[in-house]
Amino acid sequence: MATPAANPTSSDPPLDGLGRPLGVLRLSLTARCNLACPYCLPDEQEPPGLLSLEQRHAVVQAAVALGAHSLRLTGGEPLLHSQLERLIEAVQPLRTRGLRDIALTSNGTLLSAKRARALRAAGLDRITLSLDGADGTSVARMAGLSDATAGERTLAAVQAAIGHARDAGFDPAAGALKLNAVIQRGRNDDQLLPLAELCRGQGLELRLIEYMDVGSRNGWSPADVVSASEMTERIGSRWPLEAFERDLHSTSRRWRYRDGTGGIAVVASVSEPFCGDCNRLRVTADGVAYTCLFAAPSSGLDLQPWLQPSADPTGLEQALTQLWHSRRDRYSEERQASPGGHHHAEMAYLGG
Repeated sequence: MATPAANPTSSDPPLDGLGRPLGVLRLSLTARCNLACPYCLPDEQEPPGLLSLEQRHAVVQAAVALGAHSLRLTGGEPLLHSQLERLIEAVQPLRTRGLRDIALTSNGTLLSAKRARALRAAGLDRITLSLDGADGTSVARMAGLSDATAGERTLAAVQAAIGHARDAGFDPAAGALKLNAVIQRGRNDDQLLPLAELCRGQGLELRLIEYMDVGSRNGWSPADVVSASEMTERIGSRWPLEAFERDLHSTSRRWRYRDGTGGIAVVASVSEPFCGDCNRLRVTADGVAYTCLFAAPSSGLDLQPWLQPSADPTGLEQALTQLWHSRRDRYSEERQASPGGHHHAEMAYLGG
């Protein structure tokens, strides 16, 4: 793991080596998942040394002090974490210090009506659910399930979760409820139009994600990538689209349907990299900080030494400041110049 150098003396929010500010903390709560999507392939067991609720709160507090205004809770599958609602409640006071937004990424299969209401009551602002197909066979293929029957059950569970989230107050018209879909050529690219139709019918923004070389388990190949331009062309040929300008620091470009029935977004990390204004810090469930989704495992900074009861309370903030100052990641922009041979930390640990 990386070791930080001496702490810079500036009290200003840190900029990294390419002038990018810290804006988003993606905090993984668990490496486990109840699905086995082939582009992620999570472990069946947690790594040792998971952070406690108090330690996670300390990480969020330090990140907010350094400029993070958005917290995204991830996994694995974060709904497997029993203290999810307690953590959301615990960080609410940080809204007075700059935290503006708390979001959750989930596969949705465990989101009951009761859980959705509890998350809303705890102070969660947004939910993004995941669904990679609109029929049982496609869902089973993309979720690592045994057969189409299991896929149909999962599809029904996610569709029910959409309703539960909406009923709990997560309004898709306000951007508080969206649907993610990873698209891989030859596996589910035939689901582009069915997924778009499903989301159009429910007023959801569909966030299409190019298949990425995250981790080292998924056998990624550039030939498996369906580019953003191809995806938008295929959808736009059925329902004409108009493009928005990409927002600063956003991971996606957005389009709206000309007929007024919502829109889509595409995360094009492969074909249209956005490294130049990436503002994300990722912390794993066992407390290792990474400054890039495509980071090597050895590049992470273990935060545990600064999270012990005897540690200097300012040490964590200093360590994260130095980590961010030393950040120069822009892997997606460099991918084509140096293809192959990279060993990446696994998606299930980094939270996507």
